[in-house]
Amino acid sequence: MGRLASVDVCSGAGGLALGLEFAGFDPVLLLDNKPIACETLRRNRPSWNVLELDLLDFDPIEHSEAYDVDLLSAGLPRVRSSATTKRAETGLELRLLKATVLLAHAVQPKALLIENVPELVSVSEFKEVRSYIQDELSHLGYRFHWFVLNAADFGVPQDRKQGFLVALKDRFYDRFHPPAPTVTKHVTVGEALLPSMSSRGWTGATEWATQATRVAPTLVGGSDKRGGADLGPSGTKKLWAQMGINGSALSDEVPGPDGIQESDMSDSPLKKLTVEQAAVLQSFPKDWGFAGKKTARYRQIGHASPPPVGKALGAAIAKALQG
Repeated sequence: MGRLASVDVCSGAGGLALGLEFAGFDPVLLLDNKPIACETLRRNRPSWNVLELDLLDFDPIEHSEAYDVDLLSAGLPRVRSSATTKRAETGLELRLLKATVLLAHAVQPKALLIENVPELVSVSEFKEVRSYIQDELSHLGYRFHWFVLNAADFGVPQDRKQGFLVALKDRFYDRFHPPAPTVTKHVTVGEALLPSMSSRGWTGATEWATQATRVAPTLVGGSDKRGGADLGPSGTKKLWAQMGINGSALSDEVPGPDGIQESDMSDSPLKKLTVEQAAVLQSFPKDWGFAGKKTARYRQIGHASPPPVGKALGAAIAKALQG
């Protein structure tokens, strides 16, 4: 089978687009409004057509390459429930979701993939959002699959549940099936990070790994407007501490032979993760680099969709489109 064409919006650091590329989709256009994310995309894939522009300002008439692609994909900022958005119809997350739906009107892809919070799939508070999407696209011949996947089921060492909509033109609908798990045993934090934890000769790395026996909590990128890089709210930090990890900040280096991380001034016996280790927990390839300083790089990683999930979704969509 030949390769397929896609348009990817709100691309971020490229996790979803990269996974789709692994599954046979070549993007004719990628769109993001953050300069640092666009730099990351261009560094890793110089051949990709990356447009630094807000989705709300994107006019497909000026980009004819976007028309009639096989797939329109979007890893959108997390939407809030209708009860929340009623307080301010100008909520950015909802506006971006609606802009994606309207873009599907213009682009007319064979399939549409939207990634968001798992609650979007079935929780009653999001009924209005689901109805809006279906009302807007049903008359164009799309039918809808709503489902939730956990990245841990696809070899990602992280408990990361994601909600998905895959809308396909009617003739492809029955051929699509949500991807089944690709692993029978979840990869633990200890298994995923032992190579890096021991890379500077830390003598306690193996002992540390034997008690880091669960998948990681969901990585969160946090707000671009405030704060530094940490691994999540207080409850999440407690889970990290149980695995010997200090979730309050990141380190510039992995432990040395005596377990010391030179940039860690916390006096905590817990180890801090590096940005590169966070990328491992999102299952980015080792050669996928991230632009910017430490906090900016971590936020790109935390906001991303793990590439193995995108690969599994892409394979399922490609199978439906190609018969």
